[in-house]
Amino acid sequence: MPFVQVNLWSGLPLETKKKIVEGITKVFTDIGIPAEAATIILIEEPKENWATGGKLHSEQDPDYLH
Repeated sequence: MPFVQVNLWSGLPLETKKKIVEGITKVFTDIGIPAEAATIILIEEPKENWATGGKLHSEQDPDYLH
């Protein structure tokens, strides 16, 4: 049974999280795996715990990848 862990920035709206979970679930159902068999965990982290290109995301342009 599939288990998917998604790490993402804190603060996404509930509707966005629902879309993420629905989209991932659809990938599995499209290949014949029942939706009930897929477990998805969303792990939220603050931007100050993420960095790209040697810069913390909390210190980058606030609209970058948001």
